[in-house]
Amino acid sequence: MRLEKFLNRAILISVLALAACSNSGGSGNAGSGSKAMKLAFVTNNQSDFWTVARKGVEAADKELDNVTVEFRLADGTAGDQRRIADDLMTKGVTGIAISPVDPANQTQMLNDIAKKGVVITQDSDAPNSDRMVYIGTDNVAAGRQAGELIKEALPNGGKIMVFVGKRDAQNAIDRYEGIRQALAGTKIEILDLKTDDTDMVRAKANAADTIVKHPDVAALIGLWNYNGPAILSALKEAKKVGKIKVVCFDDDPATVAGIMEGAIYGTVVQQPYEFGYQSVQLMSKILAGDKSGIPPGKQKFIATVAVTKKNVNDYSDHISKLRTTGN
Repeated sequence: MRLEKFLNRAILISVLALAACSNSGGSGNAGSGSKAMKLAFVTNNQSDFWTVARKGVEAADKELDNVTVEFRLADGTAGDQRRIADDLMTKGVTGIAISPVDPANQTQMLNDIAKKGVVITQDSDAPNSDRMVYIGTDNVAAGRQAGELIKEALPNGGKIMVFVGKRDAQNAIDRYEGIRQALAGTKIEILDLKTDDTDMVRAKANAADTIVKHPDVAALIGLWNYNGPAILSALKEAKKVGKIKVVCFDDDPATVAGIMEGAIYGTVVQQPYEFGYQSVQLMSKILAGDKSGIPPGKQKFIATVAVTKKNVNDYSDHISKLRTTGN
């Protein structure tokens, strides 16, 4: 099955599920006389990953005539997310979809928001908080998927270094665990997990430092969107492209280009468009009194896809359309 057909089918299933939810309870659309719901979508950093998520938010906002949505880019810190959340609540926002940077230490903040409105986590979960549902990737499964790519890239084993912005973010914890599971019993050795606090300059420096300090490293693994491009930049400066394998996450344009030119072995891509679209749709339904769209486990997973040289052209066409037209 072609990649585009796979993604289109996944999105169709999601849309049909949302339609079914609307038929089983209250409606997210109210008449023109109804008071508009004020919703918000808050990111965990300012990387390119969120460009497509914004398109999904805008699409849902356009469809729902009783909803207004504010899209906010956080700077990668829990403090900034708190500031944004406080500002949104002051403005009368009653539904927030947020990707928490530090779930363990943001639980109280999320619980405070939940006392006043609907809280959904997206992209990164905070399972111990009072959030109503998580919408995003099954990150343990995505980590295992990345682990399979690493095994393909290193059939004879070798040492690898893993990079991420925040080790305490739930998606980072889960992806790393998934990779560990996939690599168990192989000849692939994880040297360490290095963090950069979502500082892209530091992310590149971490990769460059690893290349120098571990000359026998066989692969560099990036868990967040910007880690792939940072790793690739460091490899190019060190003239190690092709000599050290790269596996990463997400579809930053530099990552996709790196796969096309053979500098990056592969990446595990999410569907951030669906994070944005489904978060807004579900919040509007919950606020209208319809909670039927919340799964029993309070986690709504969106499928991921492994992109390598074999399918990168099809995927590039698909993501380009989303970035420009939103469909």
